Amino acid sequence: MTIDIVILAAGKGTRMHSDLPKVLHPIGGMPMLERVIETAKQLGDVKITVVIGFGAEQIRERFAHTGVQFVEQTEQLGTGHAVAQAIPNLRPDGTVLVLYGDVPLIKSGALQSLLSGAEKGPALLSVEVANPAGYGRIVRDDSGRVLAIVEEKDADTETLAICEVNTGILAAPADLLSRWLPALSCDNAQGEYYLTDIIARSVSEEITVIAVRASDPTEVTGVNSRAQQAQVERALQRHEAQALMNSGVTLLDPARIDIRGRLSCDTDVCIDINCIFEGEVELGKGVHIGPNCLLKNCRLAAGAIVEANSIIEDSNIGKACSIGPFARLRPGTELADGAKIGNFVETKKAHIGCGSKVNHLSYIGDTMIGEEVNIGAGTITCNYDGVNKFRTEIGDGAFIGSNTALVAPVTVGAGATVGAGSTITSPVKEGELALGRSRQRTISDWERPSKKR
Repeated sequence: MTIDIVILAAGKGTRMHSDLPKVLHPIGGMPMLERVIETAKQLGDVKITVVIGFGAEQIRERFAHTGVQFVEQTEQLGTGHAVAQAIPNLRPDGTVLVLYGDVPLIKSGALQSLLSGAEKGPALLSVEVANPAGYGRIVRDDSGRVLAIVEEKDADTETLAICEVNTGILAAPADLLSRWLPALSCDNAQGEYYLTDIIARSVSEEITVIAVRASDPTEVTGVNSRAQQAQVERALQRHEAQALMNSGVTLLDPARIDIRGRLSCDTDVCIDINCIFEGEVELGKGVHIGPNCLLKNCRLAAGAIVEANSIIEDSNIGKACSIGPFARLRPGTELADGAKIGNFVETKKAHIGCGSKVNHLSYIGDTMIGEEVNIGAGTITCNYDGVNKFRTEIGDGAFIGSNTALVAPVTVGAGATVGAGSTITSPVKEGELALGRSRQRTISDWERPSKKR
């Protein structure tokens, strides 16, 4: 089947009270229109046309990389008029699927069912709702066949009592749409060209109309206000939380998690309350995430623990690492297996080797730390001279005393010790003790203290 998809995205969204086009407002951290485009692409080798109007240049720029085509609706004259703008892009032998840029939770399964019924005539997606106010009603005859869609402002009392409503999503053969759309009338209460009028045209020509009912009303909920945006956001998060729990993830409170991207979890993962996941996040087996954490574009290997109020961004965390509480791992951080980042520690472009520890109140940036290194409280790497960034290298088994400033570029050799309160500006060789409290001096034959039995 040849499928052409038309996504209506021309409206301003006046009730959003925003300069941003409505379809660019996010749901789950992603613009609504992007979600609709992603779902459309799941239907196979499709051709997508987006009808734009308000904020057209912003939308073009935001989705220039997606491969979709754009047509502009300069006047907002209704849904029928909007789809008519896309007629030049439609293939005459294809089936046209009409979607909406402000209905972000629609799933490909419902759309596949719709397309299956649209080979010879229109197929529309309907839904049963308890309160149908504001929706066009699906009018059927006594045998259940669809006769028309009546917009609320044009409906009589009997029609207003109908609870099966139109979602606006429909599919139809391109040749029929190309013939019907130019003939639409705006003789109605809104003075607009309704796309839904093609249903009556189909009935008048004795072409059967298929109606497919959506099983989940949230899937077809549109966003026209900030309140509706919040409702759809919560619906998405409930769905995401349920999917995680179905896969074996422990959520200490499913109502207090936000996934603004893609979160994949291995077995026995536990996530505490008020955690936010952005971008692409991968949690390995047995990972535990404490409360109030933000994870963005990161990977945590098996057994890693993140304590409360920590932030991890664009980082890779090895097995059995410990992070936080109140830690911030900035982009480019890599923790090898068993490394530890403690409270009030910030890292950036830092590789922390196996078993190494940065436990307290430190900044480690542009740094390569070897294995089994201990970084004392208050240590900082001075990696920036106001213009350029420089690198610090610390060898395996080194010990850096508290309140040390390592002025990059500088190296500390394997097994070396830096005394507390030192400012290190010159290389420290392997096994040496460096003291820089007034001026730096090194002791070559110094013996490190050992534990007393």
